[in-house]
Amino acid sequence: MAFKIAVIGATGNVGREILNILDERTFPCEEVFALASRKSTGREISFGDTILKVKDLETFDFSQVDIALFSAGSKISEKWGPIAAAAGAIVIDNSSFWRYHDDVPLIVPEVNPDDVIHSKKRGIIANPNCSTAQLVVALKPLHDIAKIERVVVSTYQSVSGAGNAAMEELFNQTKGIFVNQAAEPENFTKQIAFNVIPHIDVFLDDGYTKEEWKMLAETKKIIDKSIKLTATCVRVPVFVGHSEAVNIEFEKSISPEKARSILRKSPGVMVVDDPEEDKYITPTECVGEYATFVSRIRVDSTVKNGLSMWIVSDNLRKGAALNAVQIAELLINKKLIG
Repeated sequence: MAFKIAVIGATGNVGREILNILDERTFPCEEVFALASRKSTGREISFGDTILKVKDLETFDFSQVDIALFSAGSKISEKWGPIAAAAGAIVIDNSSFWRYHDDVPLIVPEVNPDDVIHSKKRGIIANPNCSTAQLVVALKPLHDIAKIERVVVSTYQSVSGAGNAAMEELFNQTKGIFVNQAAEPENFTKQIAFNVIPHIDVFLDDGYTKEEWKMLAETKKIIDKSIKLTATCVRVPVFVGHSEAVNIEFEKSISPEKARSILRKSPGVMVVDDPEEDKYITPTECVGEYATFVSRIRVDSTVKNGLSMWIVSDNLRKGAALNAVQIAELLINKKLIG
């Protein structure tokens, strides 16, 4: 059976990546609609060997699609998600708006696939934050064996997570510095070229940023509400690919060897871990890949049952577009659609 798919925000980084992944994974599409704002109407965008003409979201009839993949920001998802769901489409949303609603499942297919059944309540499924998605793919298999009590994570997040304009800013600042041009921030609070910025999203009253809060709230919702987590989220001058330095405290002892063995058998995870041979993954090596890569698994001797590791993933793929398409595949496999 083939399905009719709408991609909302089709002209953005994640929207284009969704179209690429639908084609790469030969998703059973009967028809694909590329939707965006009125100013993009008529613009041509590639989908495999075909060209789609962008349609106006404001006038689109969602009753003609089975699945609506949203990647156009929270305001669009807040308004149009319920409209699409009421018209009969199942909504898979990449924004943060629906993630924290109790009646909307927050899904990473390798981690909590059975929760997708709860999508029947609203007809909406939420995709987690990009930094959370890669983290929980690595944490869940270990949690099942040794139970995680506490996680400390520092992220190194690429500028693509902030959109096309942010990528252009990094490029222009980098180029400009070599000809003595001032690096004026526009999309970031500070210069991003040759710099790191410990500030993603807005600051909250407790001193954490909303990005850091998201990682805590989403990890609890996806894996286990008893997990304690603290995060420091940092924007770095990398175009694509998020990295995370993670320290984990377990309820019982688990060796690095055991952790490697578990993760090698886990869906969506690729272990590349041999420091003596310089075998570890960096952001540039993960671009275009589906896997979440785990390297540098070692004992954290500062706590009783601790491990430290390095986690890297393509944030436009597993952090957003790939996870959304995998959720759509999950709906088909569980016969929740069609």
